[in-house]
Amino acid sequence: MALAPDVASSTDPNPIEAEGAHVNAPGLQYFVFALFFIFGGITSLNDVILPKLKELFTLNYTQAMLVQFCFFTAYLLIGIPGAQLVKRIGYMRGAVAGLLIMMAGCLLFIPASQTATYGLFLGALFILASGVVIVQVVTNPLISLLGPAKTVHSRLTFAQAFNSLGTTIFPIVGSALILGSLAGVSAAELSGAELQQYRTAESAAIVSTYIGLAVALAVIALVVWVNRNKLPHDAAAMKGDALTTPVRYIAGIALIAIGGWLVINGNEIPGIIILMIAPVIWLWGNSLLSRTRFSFGALCIFLYVGAEVAIGSLIVNYLMQENVLGISERAAGDMIFLYWGGALVGRIIGSLILRFVSPGLVLMGVALGAITLVLISTNTTGTVSAYSLLAVGLMNSIMFPTIFSLACEKLGAKAADGSGIINIAIFGGAVIPLLTGMLADAAGSLATAMILPIACYAIIAAFGIFARRPAVA
Repeated sequence: MALAPDVASSTDPNPIEAEGAHVNAPGLQYFVFALFFIFGGITSLNDVILPKLKELFTLNYTQAMLVQFCFFTAYLLIGIPGAQLVKRIGYMRGAVAGLLIMMAGCLLFIPASQTATYGLFLGALFILASGVVIVQVVTNPLISLLGPAKTVHSRLTFAQAFNSLGTTIFPIVGSALILGSLAGVSAAELSGAELQQYRTAESAAIVSTYIGLAVALAVIALVVWVNRNKLPHDAAAMKGDALTTPVRYIAGIALIAIGGWLVINGNEIPGIIILMIAPVIWLWGNSLLSRTRFSFGALCIFLYVGAEVAIGSLIVNYLMQENVLGISERAAGDMIFLYWGGALVGRIIGSLILRFVSPGLVLMGVALGAITLVLISTNTTGTVSAYSLLAVGLMNSIMFPTIFSLACEKLGAKAADGSGIINIAIFGGAVIPLLTGMLADAAGSLATAMILPIACYAIIAAFGIFARRPAVA
């Protein structure tokens, strides 16, 4: 795959979208909604599989967070080639490619279970996430094109409601299928052949869940392929500046390999530092990053995804604490849907509010609301502590679509490039949870570790104030 596509013929470095210009493709939005639903649900399953693997392989919080690290590192690695692939083959065919890669990732859970090897589970999650990245490169700009520019904030938020529907439903099913199978013994009580047998038997529940997902993904891929010509590929319209050069990309890949190896082998801080250098090498001098609004927004995507994933990943263990609810792993897993369900409700309400209120001000308000709820949770006990943290999902609701649309205003023909960079920024879902897990292990307290998500939300609130007015060329 070429990493440096042709540059647009226009000499305007800041192309502006024509007011009201949009794609006329009746019915296509329903396929896009289905894609939002499926990749949202698959991502939220990590919150269920993480405590399962933590118990099976007797991991600490830092080690368990490698689930999210491997999943979201795919955004760093695949974001740029994903954008280039979509440019070359178009939105619909790009969606099919992403769905098939997701299906392959699901099927890789079979050998991971048969060998009961943690590293293979992490590898399967990485492949699965690679497909998710490509699908997300397609969906975010596509939903922006399927209607007037003046309602893009509301439309993207409504589409994200289907993402939230997936994140609400999948953990309920996953908790029953995956956490519900936990035996009366613990991996910590076993050793040798008994431990290996226990891990193999218990991980079988994970396999059955992901095989079912693979079948569903195959069906969706077939439907999208049949309808691929509903949106003809206009290669000329998707041309833009190259995100990077082949030499820079290969250098970044080498750094990612080194950094990832360090993190997985317990050297988290130096590994993360090396990983963070990769996107700097790739994107140095990129014209999109010279736009303060876009670069600030990309940073906030990094922080938002990191904060949301960190909290979601720790909710099961947080609720199990004696000073919170003191409930079982399965019971805590059944409550994850409240966190993601809050995002669903918030996105439905938010899609209406954003038609009348400045998106930037709404973003500021929900970010401050998230900070308030986390502070209440970490300074109280019992049901107040539990439900205030779960309610953060309601505050998260409009953050991603609003940050995305505010950052990408007026990108015009560079929309695919912008989406590629935004997908790289989703790498925050790998870094922030890992750092939060390290804080939890160091402090011996999940409540203390929540200071990192609070800091993320504070910067997002500042972006809301900064971007409260419409973008200029």
